[in-house]
Amino acid sequence: MATVAELKCALKEALERRGALGALRARLRAEVFTALDDQSEPRPPLSHENLLINELIREYLEFNKYRYTLSVLTAESGQPEVPLDRQFLASQLNVVEDPTSRTVPLLYGLVSHFLSSGDERKLYLRTASTPLSPDPSKPLPH
Repeated sequence: MATVAELKCALKEALERRGALGALRARLRAEVFTALDDQSEPRPPLSHENLLINELIREYLEFNKYRYTLSVLTAESGQPEVPLDRQFLASQLNVVEDPTSRTVPLLYGLVSHFLSSGDERKLYLRTASTPLSPDPSKPLPH
């Protein structure tokens, strides 16, 4: 007859093999976050840049099936529950897509672009708008 320690070890190995242990841990973290989240403290408004960045991350998390991480991001950031339209997101980032690029998250395309461009196309960063002040000149989709 197996000992309790042996059963625990076998159960842990079976859950890890099936990929369920990581999902359970992520779900537990998400539930703990939700329970501890102070809803009485108002969140600062999302800036236009933060909205776009969060949407790029959301698309990446959905593509990779990181559902619980996504649920925490959405809850913590105040990102709208309904995702932004991908065409809107691409246009805001001045990205032109071809049919094959639409099969992966925009973030993959952006990273691929910069990895393949080498030294010939340096990107000079400028200071973005203040993360706490939304850009009222840019309309948000409904």
